[in-house]
Amino acid sequence: MKPAEIAVYYFPNYHRDVRNETVHGPDWTEWELVRRAEPRFPGHRQPNLPAWGETDEADPRVMAQKIDAAADHGIDTFIFDWYWYNDGPFLQRGLDEGFLSAPNNDRLKFALMWANHDWLDIHPLKRSERPFEDAKVLYPGAVTPETFENVIDHCIKNYFRHPSYWRLDGCPYFSFYELTKLMEGFGSLEETRQLLDLFRAKVQAAGFNGLHLNAVVWDNPILPGETAPADAKAVVDALGFDSVTSYVWIHHYPSKKFPQVEYNTIRDAYFRYWDKADCEFDQPYYPNITMGWDSSPRTVQSDVFDERGYPFMYTIANNTPVNFQHALQMAKERVENSGVPHPFITVNAWNEWTEGSYLEPDLENGMGYLEAIRNVMRSVVAGDC
Repeated sequence: MKPAEIAVYYFPNYHRDVRNETVHGPDWTEWELVRRAEPRFPGHRQPNLPAWGETDEADPRVMAQKIDAAADHGIDTFIFDWYWYNDGPFLQRGLDEGFLSAPNNDRLKFALMWANHDWLDIHPLKRSERPFEDAKVLYPGAVTPETFENVIDHCIKNYFRHPSYWRLDGCPYFSFYELTKLMEGFGSLEETRQLLDLFRAKVQAAGFNGLHLNAVVWDNPILPGETAPADAKAVVDALGFDSVTSYVWIHHYPSKKFPQVEYNTIRDAYFRYWDKADCEFDQPYYPNITMGWDSSPRTVQSDVFDERGYPFMYTIANNTPVNFQHALQMAKERVENSGVPHPFITVNAWNEWTEGSYLEPDLENGMGYLEAIRNVMRSVVAGDC
């Protein structure tokens, strides 16, 4: 039985970026929304503030601190949310200048999940009768085949050759967030398959064993403009993906209560989805464990907080380190006994501060979530909640 690996999603919006400064002003980062967050209903805990302060992830010394903390607590890989539009990259400095220049980046693997969704003007979003329609698209997620070929060449040259890039059987791992946007840009399912085959061919020509293509799937769209394939299995099969995973639990749990859903309730709903995914997909399904959810910092804080769709949506309550540890232990035991070839668990997330899903220490729980991972990876089972 192979031990499970822990691969944590990393959201790199905590450094200066010229696109953000054009929209929001000089020196803007998403720390601005973290700092300004307020309680939106009785018992709501906001703001959640970082114990390390408002750090700059593009600074190699700052990233070195993150790498050490992750590696010391049983994390194997950062999967960077990676952005590239028809006019070029976005939010790349956290990886390119931070992680890749950190002196200790040999302690942690890294990989890319192409976050190929529309980038919306939601930082913050004002309350509206039509929140999905009123969210302005700043950078469309669908790209041309020419852009995709540039992406392929850039990834092979700048990432896949790095000794810390995450590989499965010698094949670089590369994940896509939104399958519908991928096909929208390329014109058809058939043309998309041809371009993915080109991706594989170029990677092999560069000297690798092959390319491990992963599809993020979901059946409950969250972001304005998100759409899920009508038949995810058919799309995954036709495009030739090697594996399937999830980004966050709420992608499989439509809002039923507001403003809070219990952590263990959504955990159990997700594990039922996992049962379904195991039966539905012929490819290995790799599970996700979510630390929490609270997108209220991305709302205009003076607006009424009622249910109107993301980010005016339910939050997850009682996502304590103990409950998180228990969920992770459950997933570890199950995936290690599942027979998948390379057992790993994706975790949401290292630093989704404005979506309430982060492992980095905060002023309330300190290193509690990282300690929970270390406990599980050292086979210490959490006690009853």
